[in-house]
Amino acid sequence: MSNHLNPSDVKAYTRRAFLQNSTLFASAALTVPAFLQSSAFALPRPMEGLSSIAGVDEDKILVVIQLSGGNDGLNTLVPFGQDGYQRVRPRIALSANEVLKLDRNGGLGLHGAMSGFKNLYDQGLCGIVQGVGYPNPNRSHFASMDIWHTADTNGTGDGWLGKYIDSQCCGYGSGTPGKNQSQNQDPPPPMIAIGKEAPLMLNGRTQMPVAIEDADMYQWTGDKMGKDLSDAYHEAIEKNSQQSMEDDNKSFLVRTAMDAQVSSTKIRKAVGTESLVQYPNTRLGSQLSMVASMIRAGMPTRVFYVSHGSFDTHANQGGLQGTHARLLQQLSEAVDAFYSDLRAQENDGRVLSMCFSEFGRRVGQNGSGGTDHGTAAPMFLFGPMVNPGLHSRYPSLTDLDNGDLKYTADFRQVYSEILDGWLSAPSKDVLGRGYQHLRVLKS
Repeated sequence: MSNHLNPSDVKAYTRRAFLQNSTLFASAALTVPAFLQSSAFALPRPMEGLSSIAGVDEDKILVVIQLSGGNDGLNTLVPFGQDGYQRVRPRIALSANEVLKLDRNGGLGLHGAMSGFKNLYDQGLCGIVQGVGYPNPNRSHFASMDIWHTADTNGTGDGWLGKYIDSQCCGYGSGTPGKNQSQNQDPPPPMIAIGKEAPLMLNGRTQMPVAIEDADMYQWTGDKMGKDLSDAYHEAIEKNSQQSMEDDNKSFLVRTAMDAQVSSTKIRKAVGTESLVQYPNTRLGSQLSMVASMIRAGMPTRVFYVSHGSFDTHANQGGLQGTHARLLQQLSEAVDAFYSDLRAQENDGRVLSMCFSEFGRRVGQNGSGGTDHGTAAPMFLFGPMVNPGLHSRYPSLTDLDNGDLKYTADFRQVYSEILDGWLSAPSKDVLGRGYQHLRVLKS
């Protein structure tokens, strides 16, 4: 494939086709200029002067933290005071002296490696929803992750946050302006995932998310390919930016290219700014540092997505030591640093974070000193807007469903509250029905 764009080919693209085929551009990384890959996902207009968008509360940000692989909830929020916990987990159970106690009488505590979460909990910045799951749980990583990402127990359809953007701003599934958006309004800035690819959760029908693994790759690289290509590109951009273009497709592509240059420059500048606090030298620490830098730089993005794992601890899970402890420590330290950074920026009141995993693990340990795929597990929410403490009920360790915990809270109850109470979007429009709130967020 040539790096030169044929004008006749450009006309073949409509706005809709360009967005729908954005993943095709990403897959052609070795042959398509990096700017074009990025412009397929580009911010719809330069960040400065961005008009307000009806239906999107531009002062509020949601950060989603995915724990990939199925986090063991029993050794995360530890029921050390419940009868039977030590008995069914003789090699990996934590004792009362190995947990960070959350209450004096309830017998619950955080894994001893989670001092960062305990710090946030003690500051009133952490709410824990116990026993989160859904009916007829699926123990397949892929199927259960699709269920969490689509908010549909069949695991089909668009991502729930993609539906949120579509429903509020673009008219879900219609390609027409949403009920809160006028005909002439620009679409909202896309959601950003830190990683190689954007997750299903962020995919809608009309708006595509941005996936950034390395900010330095989010730029036009034609300048490095030769003077002829560079000169032709910049001449075309300058010429077409100074005249009215009757060809709608050509106009769209040129505007996209121009906006991609502006947004990529700002993203790289934001990420290149030194953080106000020291982050742990881990992948998640780096991801959350990037998010904090973009928030500090005033980017208009309202949803960010990061991931951590794998938590698929079938063997040698360990108790206070081992794989699970290491992963929880990395998670805990990174989120604690993130909120320290946000406080230093005076942006902490704008950022709600939600931490989830596709399922928990079985109650009993297996023969390899690990745990197999299970069901219910805790969710964590962070920020000053959260009602701190414990929510819902901890599942019984004796009243089980074929060896697994019975969920006490539906994950869509949390989604519903985030949509209604934080993102200012009617949750029924996104989730298809109403769900009772758990009052994890302050009124």
